[in-house]
Amino acid sequence: MTEFINEYCMHDHTCGELRASDVDAQVTLTGWVWHNRDHGGLIFVDLRDREGYTQIVIDPDCVSEEEFHVAEHLGREFVLKITGKVRARAEGTVNPNMATGEIEVLASGIEVLNTSVTPPFSIEDGIETDETTRMKWRYMDLRRPEMYKNLKLRHTVAQAMRKALNERGFLEVETPILANSTPEGARDYLVPSRPNPGKFYALPQSPQQFKQMLMVGGIERYYQIARCFRDEDLRADRQPEFTQVDIEMSFVQENDVIDMMEGVFKEVLEAAGVEHEFPLQRMPWKEAMDRFGCDRPDIRFGMELVELTEIVRGCGFGVFAKAVEAGNIVKAINAKGAGDWSRGDIDKLADIASANGAKGMAWIAYTTDGKEKSPIIKFLGDEVHAKIKEAMNVEPGDLVLFAADTFDIANAVLSALRLHMAEALNIPRDGHKLLWVVDFPMFKYDEETKKYAAEHHPFTMIPKSDWDKIETDPMACGSYSYDIVMDGFEAGGGSIRIHNAELQKRVLKRCGVDDEDMEVKFGHLIHALELGAPPHGGIAIGLDRLVMLLAGKDSIRDVIAFPKTSSAADPMTGAPNEVTTRQLKEVNLRTL
Repeated sequence: MTEFINEYCMHDHTCGELRASDVDAQVTLTGWVWHNRDHGGLIFVDLRDREGYTQIVIDPDCVSEEEFHVAEHLGREFVLKITGKVRARAEGTVNPNMATGEIEVLASGIEVLNTSVTPPFSIEDGIETDETTRMKWRYMDLRRPEMYKNLKLRHTVAQAMRKALNERGFLEVETPILANSTPEGARDYLVPSRPNPGKFYALPQSPQQFKQMLMVGGIERYYQIARCFRDEDLRADRQPEFTQVDIEMSFVQENDVIDMMEGVFKEVLEAAGVEHEFPLQRMPWKEAMDRFGCDRPDIRFGMELVELTEIVRGCGFGVFAKAVEAGNIVKAINAKGAGDWSRGDIDKLADIASANGAKGMAWIAYTTDGKEKSPIIKFLGDEVHAKIKEAMNVEPGDLVLFAADTFDIANAVLSALRLHMAEALNIPRDGHKLLWVVDFPMFKYDEETKKYAAEHHPFTMIPKSDWDKIETDPMACGSYSYDIVMDGFEAGGGSIRIHNAELQKRVLKRCGVDDEDMEVKFGHLIHALELGAPPHGGIAIGLDRLVMLLAGKDSIRDVIAFPKTSSAADPMTGAPNEVTTRQLKEVNLRTL
């Protein structure tokens, strides 16, 4: 690759390329001034490009007086073109921390291609500059080696994904960015249509319906590295605009998609330098919820949830007994090593429980000196307490944290506490672990809207044995759906799709879509299903999130060239910003 980097440009070598074997070669380098030092008549410049650094020596005897004067006034991030001769560094000056540390270039020519004002922060790895400042000056941030490394990894992953899918007979097909608004669990970004006053496009939350219609169109195997848009509250692993590798296949069942994707993932991980065993573990959704409290479990460490509902049924502690009587559950985790925490530190954990819907948090601390501390022990009774200790595998130094609530809340509370305690106790979570979570329920009930909604999306196929439950017992309906989970994050999700028009109508009605809305929002898809739609299914891989995990970063903003902040703003360009009254008038809008 290096030989092509050095074609059609001002340099003949990169700043990270030269080695001891290049001594005596005449070279031309271009790049930015990283550091410069005046050592009593000799000027040393560390020249940087995307491939690395080379030390340049500027000797007044080897360059013109004018060029040496220029060298004396170089600033950081000046853009230079250097010609010179490669020589070995003097004994004792070799830098083992630089790939080019054995050599330096004695300059015979210096050309300043551009100057630079003082940079807003140092172009170094590991800087402590706040993220907003980095994003305001993002083009400077991208000069830092770790940011280039992240974007190069992103490129490598995307190209490996393309290569693997191309070899498996997939066609890359682009789908529209301007589409109709359809509910997919988040708010749409709306775009007014100037030629159609009062009407709007929506930016796609995913190409879901288009890729299904491509299957109806006989494409059979499709993929796209697709830009998607969701107007939702942001987190470290979310952005208003993001990229997913969108995949769809015809004439397949669930195992076909999963097995095919494991081959793709194997090649992608190898390209990224990651070893992982295949085939991957497949964990039913119910098991994931029971053991880890969430459907994206981080299986790199234990501290699994244990259900205690039957043990505490009718016990003397009212919170537990009433929860069980109401049909709820009682579960706990054992945070080994936290038994000696102070009462104040333990009480702070209640904030995490509260943030996840709990009204409080019960606990028992078993100190390393054999003491048992808790406000609830006296209410449990010796027999119940003994059974809890046995079920939780209690040892001195343990801290048991409880949740007594609905299935959803109890699991959410303990899942959040499990991750928090793993961080607080420095539990090793090295390397990467992938697995499939399968057999999701088809529907969930939304207490706020008092309606049923799809757990994945309403286009997911239901096992034929559950079709008769759609109207009568929707919560008992299973689905052919599957997520690939990596290190506690959903790296991708997919399903086998409904290819029967009448079944699709029934599912949409169960989700509260009436006949009129169904025709307006989903008519194009339903009519397509009526015209010989093949059985089909697919998956969407979150490219940003996958690269974030492979790069070992905590935020997808570190692997996106120009991301938005947590408030969906761009400090660099000032977006979103106001527009003129004329612009609004052209699209038949006005602001309040």
